[in-house]
Amino acid sequence: MLVSMKAILDDANRNYYGVMAMNSINIEMARAGIMAAEEEHSPIIMQFGPGQMKNHAHAEEMLPVIKELAARVHVPVALNLDHGSDFYTIADCINRGFTNVMYDGSSLPYEENVKRTAIITALAHGMGCSVEGELGHVGQADHEDDADTDLYTDPDLAMDFVEKTGIDALAVAIGTAHGAYPKGKIPKLDFERLHLLKETLNMPLVLHGGSGSGEENLRKAVAGGINKINVCTDAFEAGKRAMLMEIGKNPETDYMHLCMAAEAGIKQFVKDYMKVIGSSGRYIYGAAKQAGNE
Repeated sequence: MLVSMKAILDDANRNYYGVMAMNSINIEMARAGIMAAEEEHSPIIMQFGPGQMKNHAHAEEMLPVIKELAARVHVPVALNLDHGSDFYTIADCINRGFTNVMYDGSSLPYEENVKRTAIITALAHGMGCSVEGELGHVGQADHEDDADTDLYTDPDLAMDFVEKTGIDALAVAIGTAHGAYPKGKIPKLDFERLHLLKETLNMPLVLHGGSGSGEENLRKAVAGGINKINVCTDAFEAGKRAMLMEIGKNPETDYMHLCMAAEAGIKQFVKDYMKVIGSSGRYIYGAAKQAGNE
């Protein structure tokens, strides 16, 4: 069930729920996410960025893994290039069979972001691949970019951007940031801005920097129109925490059991997250669907 991200997010947009997009850099993370989706009857988006592909999640190895896992389940799975910026890397991912690419031109001047995003969209759509763009700029938590309103998405530009680029989903900056926030901090999101963006665009909206945003913020963001939530830091932390617990229980444990522990920990994290953002039970008939959303 490897499908375009557009197919997943269009349904989420119509029915006001969120879909988890988890950065998955090895087979354990990919299997944890996709099998959690199968058990939760939920769609899921698997993704990794160019840096992760260079360091560990090599596309030539991860793509066959994700295709095989997606073929085993009965829920929609998309494969997304996260924060692509280099033309040749993006084109290579489209050619390999990624079902969505994100072009991030958010740090460029507006007209250049429009121009480059439109080129990527034309290229991708010709191959049946959907596209996510970004307007505004989701910066880094350790730089406190979440509080810099100058980086937030301008609703007055949003419609122009979407019309000129032809993108299928828009990443918006409304008060989150990438990475880990300072201990104890939960970001303050601009829900009024989100409401205006959704009302103006009526299309799938994306929240980057979903890690550490807090359950209440996530629920309100989904209710306000967010349909894709990017999660990396929290997923990595769930795997690390499960490994440390395994070592604590058995200091002599071996590498295989550490990998198994990490996979189990990430899988439970994903299942819990799907319940929070409302995607559980979306791909099953009848009473079971309602039970999955309680």
